[in-house]
Amino acid sequence: MPSDGDARLAPGGASAARHEVGKSVAGDVVIDIRNLSLTFQTADTPVQALSDINLQVRAGEFVSLIGPSGCGKTTLMRIVADLEQPTGGSALVNGMTPQQARLKRAYGYVFQAPALYPWRNVLGNVTLPHEIFGLSKPEREEKARRYLELVSLAGFEKKYPWQLSGGMQQRVSIARALSFDPAILLMDEPFGALDEITRDRMNEELLSIWRKTRKTVIFVTHSIDEAVLLSTRIVVMSARPGRIVEVIDSTLPAERNLETRELPAAIELAHRVRQGLKAGHSYDD
Repeated sequence: MPSDGDARLAPGGASAARHEVGKSVAGDVVIDIRNLSLTFQTADTPVQALSDINLQVRAGEFVSLIGPSGCGKTTLMRIVADLEQPTGGSALVNGMTPQQARLKRAYGYVFQAPALYPWRNVLGNVTLPHEIFGLSKPEREEKARRYLELVSLAGFEKKYPWQLSGGMQQRVSIARALSFDPAILLMDEPFGALDEITRDRMNEELLSIWRKTRKTVIFVTHSIDEAVLLSTRIVVMSARPGRIVEVIDSTLPAERNLETRELPAAIELAHRVRQGLKAGHSYDD
């Protein structure tokens, strides 16, 4: 949950924004990454994780990052969230540095695991960041209930994490990140640990949430089908050092469901992503 210092790494990763902070107009560039690189210093030899990344994301887009394991997808998102520092280039979030954006709670972050506190019920997990920021109990509970309803968990407020399925736990995490009404939602492979049936259902839930809120979403995934179904643009990355091989604009209709994946346009998009991934494996310095 968001705060200065180490609290930014707390469960749920709700580095998020209040409604009045970080507002953007549809079409504005809200994430601006230019010539970005990152090299990790290790005990034996430096490891170059990212090289010469250039990417602009506009308000209201749903942009998926896809690439082989270790290509730097999560690292790139962590730079945007001020959880990693680049060694070259720049990243701006709503015209601010990632650190400034974090301090202003300009985004929500959903990690791979829900990371809920087992001793707090659903309502308590969603309201916890607001408790830390000093909101009154009625105000924080009103916000929590509103977003629990948005993720179809109204009525589960008194349940504990161990009483929920994996998909429901992740929906609690999403509700917590959304509870500040951030303009930007960063999602690091949030459905990767779910079975295929649950993952399909969560994809539909996320599409519904995105249609209702029109948040700007950056989404890390290893699934081609998931990237094709959800995205307005798909960013294909190469093997390490991570570079952008191709940015693919979606040609799918705005209204989508699971059957959309069977459309000829979706099949063609999936083919283009696969070709990009294939090229990325042989991307040469």
